[in-house]
Amino acid sequence: MANRYLLGFDVGSSSVKASLVDADTGKCAATAFYPEKEAPIFAKKAGWAEQDPEMWWTNAKLSLQKIMAESGATAEEIKAIGISYQMHGLVCVDKNLKALRPSIIWCDSRAVPYGDKAFNELGSDKCLSHLLNSPGNFTAAKLAWVKENEPDTYNNIYKVMLPGDYIAMRLSGVVNTTVSGLSEGMFWDFKNNKVADFLLDYYGFNQSLIADIVPTFSVQSEVSVEAAAELGLKAGTPITYRGGDQPNNALSLNVFNPGEIASTAGTSGVVYGVLGDVNYDKKSRVNTFAHVNHTAEQTRLGVLLCINGTGILNAWVHRNITPEIGYAEMNDLAASVPIGSEGVTIVPFGNGAERVLENKEIGCSVNGLNFNKHHKAHLVRAAQEGIVFSFCYGMEIMQQMGMDIKKIHAGKANMFLSPLFRDTLAGVSGATIELYDTDGSVGAAKGAGIGAGIYKDNNEAFATLDKFQVIEPDEKHREEYLGAYENWKEILNKNISLF
Repeated sequence: MANRYLLGFDVGSSSVKASLVDADTGKCAATAFYPEKEAPIFAKKAGWAEQDPEMWWTNAKLSLQKIMAESGATAEEIKAIGISYQMHGLVCVDKNLKALRPSIIWCDSRAVPYGDKAFNELGSDKCLSHLLNSPGNFTAAKLAWVKENEPDTYNNIYKVMLPGDYIAMRLSGVVNTTVSGLSEGMFWDFKNNKVADFLLDYYGFNQSLIADIVPTFSVQSEVSVEAAAELGLKAGTPITYRGGDQPNNALSLNVFNPGEIASTAGTSGVVYGVLGDVNYDKKSRVNTFAHVNHTAEQTRLGVLLCINGTGILNAWVHRNITPEIGYAEMNDLAASVPIGSEGVTIVPFGNGAERVLENKEIGCSVNGLNFNKHHKAHLVRAAQEGIVFSFCYGMEIMQQMGMDIKKIHAGKANMFLSPLFRDTLAGVSGATIELYDTDGSVGAAKGAGIGAGIYKDNNEAFATLDKFQVIEPDEKHREEYLGAYENWKEILNKNISLF
């Protein structure tokens, strides 16, 4: 039996990763990323962040070359291609499909005033009920910045797209996008189930700038003869899936249904939950986008909570308080202290303004420290507990929106390597945590398998997903966890009141 492979690309801001997945076994046959050091992000002014889309394409080619050589796979054996990508970026191309300027990527903040002005002038009720978010610093606001500040560039725009749309275009020569992608750019009207004409009209955008819409799981386009020659792929290979990095991370962890949660906890932390009804947070403390399986007939929204001060706090504690030991020993040290850190609490918001706090920048604070009682183990535990509590604080907003959180899926990486972190999160939230071995490019490959009809659904696609561990809530100590969390919230509210 001939091999059948699925190819996945994950277009990040630090690198582009490519993976080949054996469609029949579900196992990753090869994976590589390029560059090996972080890709450059250019900032001509403070708060700006740009990347050249051509660099993504070059890195995709180099990553693909590595996995083809490593696996020994042939172009004919690749049956479908999927793409994951950094969200919220703006790519502008002319009629020749050439990028007119560098991409304004997700972490560029220049468009904030344009989004805020739209939110105030259109009205919060209008924006939230139709877009489910403030226009904020998303793709539409970035385009408004280009229109006002670079009119010559704007006048030559044929289509605007997201980073994943750009890679799909380079593969196929065809420009299209998805509802999920449009929703993350603030171009989708959930109330009327169509492109958000009212926001286009407000900014003075012509609707012709919006690419044609294709289903997330479908034959969206095919590899062109030119791209096939450049990449060593087979012309006609279908591109059958694309998703932003957070929806795709959820897909990679088989999170598709209401109440399911995907979480990551690296430098910053993300909790991404699926909602089965159209809803939003009236204070816009979390973002809501169309999930990868959202359709007009089946509401599936991804509610995104981002906490800036996550792994960066844990790394700061390691660097400044326990530099003589490794992270595993640091976790053991923290576990030597009781739940609640005997009254020491750390509020972890020391990595800039936090959306969950309505964009307040309250800083990190250590509270309840007694010089005669506490030592570094208390600080280490309090830091990890504070990170967990910040997650739970945001998850309460999700619950107020109607999400019933029963299960959290995560990769066994970063903060989820800490037993104390995992136990505390399960203990406070009451949710079961399941840890898996997967990543974005593997998820994109399996998404391609769904879109190509190789898998009948997500359950078949992810039947072979390796589950490392299951952490159940500790009911015996639930009251202690909840008591520590309530104490933390009381201190947080006092800190917020100062701002």
